[in-house]
Amino acid sequence: MSESYDVVVVGAGPAGSIAARAAAREGARVLLIEKRQTIGDPVRCAEGIAKEAVHRHIDPDPRWIAAEVEGFRIVSPDGTPLEMRGVSSGEVGYVLERKLFDRALASDAVQHGVDVRVKTRAVGLLRSDGAVRGVVMEHLGERHEVEAGVVIGADGIESKVGRWAGIDTRLALKDIDVCAQMLVHDPSIDQSICQFYLGNEVAPGGYAWIFPKGNECANVGLGMLGSRSNGGLPMQRLRRFVSERLPKANILEVMVGGVPVSEPMHGIVADGLMLVGDAAHQSSALTGGGIANAMDAGAIAGRVAAAAIADEDTSRERLSEYEREWFELKGKSLKRDWVVKERLVKLTDEQLNGFMHSLQGVEFREMHVHEILVHLLKRNPKLLWWLKDLL
Repeated sequence: MSESYDVVVVGAGPAGSIAARAAAREGARVLLIEKRQTIGDPVRCAEGIAKEAVHRHIDPDPRWIAAEVEGFRIVSPDGTPLEMRGVSSGEVGYVLERKLFDRALASDAVQHGVDVRVKTRAVGLLRSDGAVRGVVMEHLGERHEVEAGVVIGADGIESKVGRWAGIDTRLALKDIDVCAQMLVHDPSIDQSICQFYLGNEVAPGGYAWIFPKGNECANVGLGMLGSRSNGGLPMQRLRRFVSERLPKANILEVMVGGVPVSEPMHGIVADGLMLVGDAAHQSSALTGGGIANAMDAGAIAGRVAAAAIADEDTSRERLSEYEREWFELKGKSLKRDWVVKERLVKLTDEQLNGFMHSLQGVEFREMHVHEILVHLLKRNPKLLWWLKDLL
């Protein structure tokens, strides 16, 4: 016997849990499924997020805030630092404990009436007259069907839900950052700031990071363009980075993953289906940050899904309200980040050094990519002509 819900959300990361909660708040009956046996594990990102992004969706809880940073430091290929402290941050403020944060979001969704099932994998979609009408799922080797007015795919960069619905979610290697990360213990790590290291010798087309996690620990990671990597290169580069900069660190955990760094993706809805988060390539192509965008998109998608259910119209046209709102909110900034990334990855280390040198002595008002670009243009009016149309 099949079940039915108004909305089924596939994937219980931040995008999925926020989407499920938003739909339930508007009165929809919602099922949230997660293929892993534990929500939030394994962690697959650096866990940094701006404070205001968290505050938009959930009250901060010290149980899932691993560290609260007061600034960040960018280090050029020749070791020149650019440090900002004590100014407003549009990029990083909290370093989360994602294993607890993701569970808190899912628990919050449950408190709003969402049903949650873990170790439950979507293995196909139900379709009728070309429209998505539910999910075929598998739990402990048994398959069953759940009908739904709307299916929201929040199943990450490797999303199958979108492909099953006929949405092309493929990414070229140049549009993926392949990442490796270690949780390390080292008392020498500055716990008050997030650090970023640039350079083609460190991370071609990307950067390395050190994000404090409290208790003398930190996430130390590295992301590089897939088109400049091979299967084991990110981990090899990361081991070298750690041995050179944190030679006394003890490695407590190792993880690998990927982040979409593509142009903003259009066509993220179909009849009866919406995509959110990494499944819809909604992370910043420049920074790779995606938690805040995922939650913002999830909130819109859940609300629109519930309204479409109430209107008894889950057509692509009706659900496109979500895509329009998303691009009104983030389309311009995501496009800017992608254009800047496309240009930055072509710079030599000498050019990166020159730009960093030009920013020495600048008094920043806020920690934000846009602020850095503005000052780069002021200090390099000739060299940065290619950025002027983005500001």
